[in-house]
Amino acid sequence: MDRPDWDEYFMDIAHVVKTRGNCLRRQVAAVVVKDQRIISTGYNGTPRGVTNCFEGGCERCSGDVASGEGLSECICSHAEENAIAQSASHGIALNGTSIYVTLSPCLTCARMIINAGITNVVYDEEYHFDEQTSTLFAEAGVTCCQLKRS
Repeated sequence: MDRPDWDEYFMDIAHVVKTRGNCLRRQVAAVVVKDQRIISTGYNGTPRGVTNCFEGGCERCSGDVASGEGLSECICSHAEENAIAQSASHGIALNGTSIYVTLSPCLTCARMIINAGITNVVYDEEYHFDEQTSTLFAEAGVTCCQLKRS
């Protein structure tokens, strides 16, 4: 029987969740898990009540700014941010959880992951995962690894 292991299973779910992302530039998702149960999910895009990115809600994303530039002008929330915020809005603590993300976390999301009490990060694709983020996770005791599919 060909059955995915837990990491593959939750990452596959994250890839389905990312299809809800409304950012024009990239679709990313996060799934927060504790004891093999999904606690929350998040995908990237504009905040609640704001015109979706793909409908012109984010001028930076709908413009011709090069990838990686003008990020301070982007109003889209990251998938990790939305998964953490969803948990907070429902009063669910994230201490000791794992987060599965389709793209490696940026430095800002790494800080939020640490402060939320998430202790394990599994990501699929790497995107500007820098030494500072890796060092921060290590110092905070957060394990972080790229998924290696069997």
